[in-house]
Formats: sequence, C-alpha cells, structure tokens
Amino acid sequence: MLQAQIFIDKDELHGNQLLSEFIMKLLIKNKIIGATAFTGEAGFGKNQIMKNPSRLFSFDDSPMVIVFVDKEEKVLSTLKEFRSSYSGGFVTTNKVELFE
Repeated sequence: MLQAQIFIDKDELHGNQLLSEFIMKLLIKNKIIGATAFTGEAGFGKNQIMKNPSRLFSFDDSPMVIVFVDKEEKVLSTLKEFRSSYSGGFVTTNKVELFE
C-alpha cells in the first residue's frame, strides 16, 4: 500500500472550484479506498514564508493536506493524473501497511 500527501493552500482554486474539492473528486473518480483533508494552523512552502492564519488580523491562506491511501499502482496513476492538470503544492508518498 502507498499513502500520498498533497500539501496545498485551503483557498486555492483549480478553475472555478476549490483545489481541495477538485482533488477529492479526482480521488473518488479513481475509486481510491480512503482520503481525508486536514486544515492546518500554520505552514510554509518552498518560499520559506510562514503562513499563520490563526494569528489575529492575519490574511494568510490556511495550509491544507489531503492524505489518501491505496495500492501503489493506483496511487501513482492518480498522482500522475493530478500532476497533468496541476503543478503546484508538495506531493509526498510513503509505503504503509493497512490493518483491517
């Protein structure tokens, strides 16, 4: 099994819909066995600029991570499809064991 994490900004758009919604719909379309989207309190990306939306009077975008898991081939093909339409954010993968 392979777990993937996609790190994005919560309010980022893909066309006219939220990027997170686009990703979740892509995962459903590809029949991924499970996914969860988490909103973070603080984060930073390649630019090393801290985003801290929980600060008083902050206009920072909330960081978000979408985590999903399935068989390695399915995860990799889904990530390839995702990358064909979006190149931003961070994507990481880890081999995992699924305990049922």
